[in-house]
Amino acid sequence: MAHTLLQQKRIGSLTLLLLAAAGAPHAEAQSTAGPGIYTCVDSRGRTITADRPIADCADREQRELGPSGTTRRKLEPTYTAREQAEREERERQAQLQAQRLQEERRRERALLIRYPNAAAHDRERAEALVQIDAVIQAARKRVSELAEERRRIDDELEFYAKDVGKAPDSLRRKVEDNGKSAMVQNRFIADQEEEKKRVNARFDEERARLRPLWSGTVPATTSR
Repeated sequence: MAHTLLQQKRIGSLTLLLLAAAGAPHAEAQSTAGPGIYTCVDSRGRTITADRPIADCADREQRELGPSGTTRRKLEPTYTAREQAEREERERQAQLQAQRLQEERRRERALLIRYPNAAAHDRERAEALVQIDAVIQAARKRVSELAEERRRIDDELEFYAKDVGKAPDSLRRKVEDNGKSAMVQNRFIADQEEEKKRVNARFDEERARLRPLWSGTVPATTSR
C-alpha cells in the first residue's frame, strides 16, 4: 500500500514538471508580446517615448517598439482633410510624372528603332522634303499656266478697253475664275513652304534627341 502511494506521488510530480515545461514557452511569448513603447522625433528634433501613441507626433511617423527594442509596426501620420487632399494630389502628380517619363522612354525606343543611325534619319528627312518640293513644283507650274491663260484673256479684253462693261459675261467670268484659281494656287504654295519648315523643325527636334542615343551616353534610357 505504501509502495503504491509513493508511486502515485512520483507520477504526480512528474506530471507537474511536464506541465510547467509546456507552459514556459507560452509564458515567454506572452512576455515578449507585452505592452509596446511608442517613439518619434518631434518638430523640434526631440526624441519622445511613451507607452501610448504620442500626440505631439500626430503629424509625423511613429514607431511602436517591442520589449526587445525591435520595431513592431509604424504608425502613419494623422492628416487633416486638407493635408490628406494635398498628399493625394502630390501622389497623383508623381504618378503623372512617372507616366510621362515612361512615355518619353517609349518614344525614344521607337525613334531609335526607326532611325538606328544618322544616315537613316537624314535619308528620311530628304525623302519627306522631296515629296513636298514635288507638290510645290506642280503648283507653280499651274500658276504659270494660269498666268498664260490670263494673258490670253487680257488680249480678248483689249477689244473692250474703252468700255469693259460691254465685254460678254463669259469673258468676265474667265477673268474672275482665273484670279480665284491663281490665288488658291499661291496660297497652297505658301502652305507647303510652311509645311517644309514644320518638317525640318520636327527632324531637328528628333536629331537633338537621337544624338545622345546614338552616342550611347544614355544607355539606361533605351534599355529600360
